Order: sequence, then structure tokens, then C-alpha cells
Amino acid sequence: MKRFVTFCTCSYLIIAVFWGSLAFATTDMVAEASKRSTNTQQVELGAYLARIGNCMGCHTAKGGQPFAGGRRLATSFGVFVTSNITPDKNTGIGLWSEEDFWQTLHHGKSRDGRLLYPVFPYTEYTKVTRQDANAIFAYLQSLPPISQSNPASDIAFPYNSQILLALWRTLFFKEGVYEPDFSKSETWNRGAYLAQGLGHCNACHTTRNVLGASQDDTLTGGEIGGMNWYAPSLSSRLEAGLSDWPIDEIVALLKTGVTERSMTLGPMGAVVRQSLQYLSEKDAHAMAIYLKSLSDNDSKISSGVNFSVMTGSLRRYLDFGGQLYEKHCQTCHGTDGKGAPGIYPALAGNRSVTMKSPLNTIRTVLHGGYPPTTQGNPKPYGMPPFQQILRNEEVALIVSYIRNTWGNRASLVTAVDVERSQGGTH
Repeated sequence: MKRFVTFCTCSYLIIAVFWGSLAFATTDMVAEASKRSTNTQQVELGAYLARIGNCMGCHTAKGGQPFAGGRRLATSFGVFVTSNITPDKNTGIGLWSEEDFWQTLHHGKSRDGRLLYPVFPYTEYTKVTRQDANAIFAYLQSLPPISQSNPASDIAFPYNSQILLALWRTLFFKEGVYEPDFSKSETWNRGAYLAQGLGHCNACHTTRNVLGASQDDTLTGGEIGGMNWYAPSLSSRLEAGLSDWPIDEIVALLKTGVTERSMTLGPMGAVVRQSLQYLSEKDAHAMAIYLKSLSDNDSKISSGVNFSVMTGSLRRYLDFGGQLYEKHCQTCHGTDGKGAPGIYPALAGNRSVTMKSPLNTIRTVLHGGYPPTTQGNPKPYGMPPFQQILRNEEVALIVSYIRNTWGNRASLVTAVDVERSQGGTH
């Protein structure tokens, strides 16, 4: 009997130890599974945020490996070459930590403390939260490492001085995470956070001084350096202000690049294709709310251009343009300039045609107009280029005509304007 009791006691001990070990193992497994799930969620969030920040758009050379850098960005200060941000340990960011990445995004400093040039838009990315920055870093670290050494940037003297760059930062760079405006809704603040931070709208839609610094952060429009396109004001109804647009139409433009009365072309078309089309419906709605709020709803605003008397010479000038329009443009855009909604954009009442800068209209005539291919618009209609068909003088005549017909009123365009527009990329 004593042996039996001893045997039973040992058996109970063994069972207890077994179940205890199993419990500990189960707890560890649950913790590990939870950790993997959290990491997966962080990587998925980072992938989404990297899309919104259009990281791949800049850090991928034409025809090159995604995120491996090598894209050349021409500016008036020199040619900047984007870096490899794959997790390769020798040529990428494989040895970086979360802190290193935060230092770059928030403070505009590389891992080694070197000051970065604002061609990398840390002036906007500084508004990104640490949580979102960590998620983007987790996603980048999950990518396949690509060994690719890129050439150094070719920065013109004296702008290649770190001392001068430090002075520039003192004058024009203010770091800090986005601070909510509690007088606005949560949705508005989400839209502002995306547009001001990861979306870095102000990197293009702003006027810059001679040192390349943004004059303000109200998206008042400006020429995009090195591209020779004009990013219109988002706060003026004379250009791209959206105060009179329904929210659903703004969302459609952000996600598809096309609405019945408008379409995105050039650099903005690329942003929609590479980035904005991937916005969630909730975030697209939030960004639309914010963008709509930037401009007033004053219906009395006028362009300030008014030919009270159409002189004979002016009429003849526009008539020449009308003849060229009839030959090359009328089939698609119509005699009334109304085009075909969602296919060929209307020119009558089109603010991109009548805004102060004729640059985008000139470049569209020269190089063609191609809306982005998006999930919501997989087979967009395009406009062929006419630079091989029309002389500069003829382009000027056509653009002047469409800027001053069907009730449009805007300044005339000259052959010199057309010639100046042909620098940069398209």
C-alpha cells in the first residue's frame, strides 16, 4: 500500500509538472503569436503610410528596383540622387535603428548626423508622429534587401556647404509633430495631418524664395523646381481651390485622377497613380474635407483680366488661334469648348486653362495630356503631343485662343513663353 501511495504521489507530481510546463509553453506561444500579429499589423500600417508618403516614387530610378534609389532630381541648386532605403546592410538602411529613421524623418539628419537637403521633404515629414514613423521603418525593414550603390549628388557651389545648410535650417526649418486644431473636427484634423505631413502637399503647391524655402504653408501655388510645371494654388478659386466642389468629387479626383470636370496631369497625375489612389475611403474623405476648407466660397472673385474693348489686332490674333484650334483640337474638345465629361476635359470655364500661369496648358499642348492609370480609371483617355506638329508661335496662338474664348479671360501667350516652358521634364 505504501508503494502504491508513493507511486500515485509521483504520478500526480509528474502530471502537475507536465501541465504546468504545458501552461507555460502555451503562454509563451500566445505571447509569441501576439507579437507576430502586432509586427504584421505594424508592417501593414507602414506599407500603407509609405504609399501615402510616396516613398517609392522618389526612391526608385526609372526602370530601377523599388526603393533602391538612384533617381536623379534636378533643381536650381544641383542634381540630387535619391538613396537606397531597402534593408541592405552595405548600401541601404539595414543597419539603421528606429531612432536613426526618426532622426531622418523628424529632424532632417542622416544616421551619421549629416544635415539633409530639403529636396527630401523632412520640412513636411517632421509632422509625422513617432508611431507612424516606426511603422514605416518596420515596413522598409521587411522589404527584400537590394545591394545598389548610387552616385553622390552633384550639388552646386556654394550650396554644397553644411554650414550654409545649417544656416538655412535655422532660418526656414521648424521641426515638430502635427498639432491638432481643436476648433476643427477629428476628420478635418486627420486630413490636415495627411496633407501637411506624409502627403507633403506644400513641397509642390507653394511659392519658394531664392533660397528654395517655402514662403508659406497655405498651399498658395508655385512652379515646381526642376520640372517646369506649375502646382496651382489650393486656396484660390481662380486656380485649384475646392470650396465649391462636393466632397465626393474631390475624393474621386484624389483616388482616380479624373472627374467629369477635371483631371490630373503631369506631376500630380504621377502622385495620384503612385500614392493617392491607395488612400482608404476614410482618409480620402478626411483629406477632401481639409482641402475644401482651404479656399473661400466667394463667387464674385474674378481673374482681373478683362478686355473691355476687343481691338482689331487682338481679334485677328485670336482668330488665327481659332483656325488652329479648329484643325487640331475641335474634334475632341468641341466647338463650344465643353469637351466630353470624364473623357475630354472642358476648356470653357476650366480654371487650369485660365489661371495666371499658362505653363501647364502650354506643356499639355506640347507633350500631351495623360491622366493617371488608376484602379478607378484603368483605361484613361489621353491627348497626343503636338510639339512635332506645331511651331512655338502656333502653340502660343492656340493657348491664347482657348484662354480667351467661351467666356474665358486670361493673359495672352507668346512664342517666348512657349520656348521657356520647354525646359525640365514632363
